[in-house]
Amino acid sequence: MARWLIVAGIMLTGIGLILHYAPWLLNWFGRLPGDIRIESGRSRFYFPITTMIVVSVVLSILLSLFRR
Repeated sequence: MARWLIVAGIMLTGIGLILHYAPWLLNWFGRLPGDIRIESGRSRFYFPITTMIVVSVVLSILLSLFRR
């Protein structure tokens, strides 16, 4: 379990550095076709269904690679 926590920490640190120093690299994230965004007046509703599917597929592939 310690190894997974270390890997998760390194990945989160990497994502944090990308978001801090190069935010334009992840502008597409959350704005994919299929993400539901409804804005009216003072209220907003956002449901990133396509983004969640992409994240799920990528994590499934990564976890299957790490298990082998």
